[in-house]
Amino acid sequence: MGEEVKTTDFEKVIEEFERITKNAENVQKEILRKILEENASTEYLQKLGLNGRTDPESFKACVPLVLYNDLEPYIERMIDGDFSPILTGKPITIMSASSGTSQGKQKYIPWNDEVFETSVDIYQTSFAYRNREFPIQDGKALNFIYSSNFTQRKGGVIYGSATGHLFKSPGFKPLLQALKSPSCSPDGVIFSPDFHQSLYCHLLCGLLFREEIHSIASTFGHSIVFAFRSFEQDWEELVNDIKEGVLSSRITVPSIRDAMSKLLKPNPELADLIHKKCTGLSNWYGLLPELFPNVKYIQGIMTGSMETYLNKLRHYAGEVPVLTSEYGASEGWIGSNVNPKVAPEFATYAVLPQIAYFEFIPIAQLDGTQVELDPVGLTDVKIGEEYEIVITNAAGLYRYRLGDVVKVMGFHNSTPEIKFIRRGGLLLTINIDKVTETDLQLSVETASKFLDEEKIELIDYTSYIDLSKEPGHYVIFWEIRGEASDGVLAECCNCLDKTFIDRGYVISRNTKAIDDLELRIVGKGTFQKLLENHIQRGASVSQFKTPRYVGPTNTKVLQILSENVVKSYVSTAYN
Repeated sequence: MGEEVKTTDFEKVIEEFERITKNAENVQKEILRKILEENASTEYLQKLGLNGRTDPESFKACVPLVLYNDLEPYIERMIDGDFSPILTGKPITIMSASSGTSQGKQKYIPWNDEVFETSVDIYQTSFAYRNREFPIQDGKALNFIYSSNFTQRKGGVIYGSATGHLFKSPGFKPLLQALKSPSCSPDGVIFSPDFHQSLYCHLLCGLLFREEIHSIASTFGHSIVFAFRSFEQDWEELVNDIKEGVLSSRITVPSIRDAMSKLLKPNPELADLIHKKCTGLSNWYGLLPELFPNVKYIQGIMTGSMETYLNKLRHYAGEVPVLTSEYGASEGWIGSNVNPKVAPEFATYAVLPQIAYFEFIPIAQLDGTQVELDPVGLTDVKIGEEYEIVITNAAGLYRYRLGDVVKVMGFHNSTPEIKFIRRGGLLLTINIDKVTETDLQLSVETASKFLDEEKIELIDYTSYIDLSKEPGHYVIFWEIRGEASDGVLAECCNCLDKTFIDRGYVISRNTKAIDDLELRIVGKGTFQKLLENHIQRGASVSQFKTPRYVGPTNTKVLQILSENVVKSYVSTAYN
C-alpha cells in the first residue's frame, strides 16, 4: 500500500480525474458492481435477496436506505470478534470511531485497506489542483496531526479514530512525502499519548524548521486556531527551549523527549529572532508569515462548522491564503476542492465518482416544510437543489444515510460540485421551528459584530434546548476573550433572538410558544474543557469539532457548560 504513493505525477492525477469525471455515470456503475461482487457472500446482502445482482436498479430495489442504528447490531457483532462475512466479504479487524461530539455517542465504522485507498485518491486530487495554483517546492509541512489511543476488544478488533488509523497506515508517510508535505514533527510527537505535549512539540518543531515550512495544515481549521492560541501563551517558553537547547520540563513523555533530543540544540540566534518577531507584532496579526517566512498557504477543512474560525485564522495568516481541502465524514470521503483559489466560504467540492457509490435524497421545500423524495444518482442531481448524501462503500456501508445536507452548485464535467450546507439531524426545534446549524451560525456571526466593535473576540459557541419549564427556549453558550459590558452582551442576546429567520421560530416567538432566548457566557477555557472531555473518551483531537448543538443525552458536555456559566442574559427582543 505504501509503494503506490511514493512518487506522483500530479498533471497525470489531474488528467485522470478529468477522464473519470467525464464518464461519472459509468464509473459509478462500475464501482457499485465491484463493491457488490466483492461482498456478495455477506450475511447482510444475502438476507436482502440480491442474489449476486450488481446493477443499480436491483440494488435499489432490494437494499433499503439505512441509518447507523440499523447497522449497529451487525457492527457490534464484528467488534466482539465475529469474523464471518457479515457486512464485508473479508474480515474487518479495525473499526474507526466517529467524534460523537453532539449526542455524546460514538459510531463505529468498519475500516479496511480500501478506505485508505480512497484517502489516497482524495488527498492526491486535492493536492494536484492546489499545487497547480499554489506550487510548493520540496520542504516540510507543519502538520497538526495527533494519533488517538487505540483499544482492542476481547475479540481482537482494534478501534480508534478514523484519522488515527489513517496516520498509522503504512502508506501515510509515503503519501505525505509524495504530496511534498512531510511533517516537520517526528513520529514520537505525532504518536504521543499526551495531546498537550504533542501540540507544544509540534510548535517547537515548526520553529526549528521555520524556513523549510511551506504549508501549515490540520484535518480541521479549529486545530490550527487552537494551536496558535496556545502559542500565544507558550511562546516565551518555546523560545527559551531553543535558546538553551533543553526541552521544557513540562514534556514528561519519554518517547517525545527522546524524539525531540535528536532535534534540539542550543540556538540563541534563532531564539532571539523569534523573540523579536513575536514582540514586534500587533495583537498577533500576521503571526504565521512572521514565524514561517516561506509558508505558501494554510490548509484544512474550513467549511461547515469550521467557518466560525476563519476570521481568527486569517488574522494569524495575514496575507497568506487560507484554503479548504477535502470534504468527508467518519463514514467516508466524498469530494475534493478542485478550485482552491475560491475563498472557503464559497468553496465547493467535486465528488470523486470512483471512491464510493453515491445517491442523493432530494430535499424539497413545501410551505416551509422539508419533504424527502426518492434518491437520485450522482449525475442526476440538479444545480441549485439541496440533497442528503447516501453512501455505499467497500467497507460495508450500503445505502447509508450520511445525514449531511449539501447543495449542488455546478458540475465538474459530469460529477457534481457540492457545497456543504448542514448536518441534517441537527435542528433546534421546540414547536414548529426548524433552525439549522447554518441558521445558528449566521445568527451568531451577526450578533458577534457587537463584540467586534468593542475589540472583544468570540472564542466559540454552542446551543441547547432548555425544556425544564414551559414553554421551552433556546440557550446559546458563548466563550469570549475580553471584558464586555452588560449592555453589549444584552444587545448580542437580543440580536441572536431576532436574527433567527426561520418562519416557524418567528411565529412561535410571536405567539409565546417559545420563550425568550437566553445567552449564557461561560468562563475562560470552557471550550477547551470540552476538548479535554473528548480526548478522555478516547477520541482523536484531529477529529474534534465543537458541537453546535448539545443534545439532551450528552449530559457530560452540558454539565461542563453549565458549571462554567459566569453571566446570563435573557432576550427582550419579542417583548
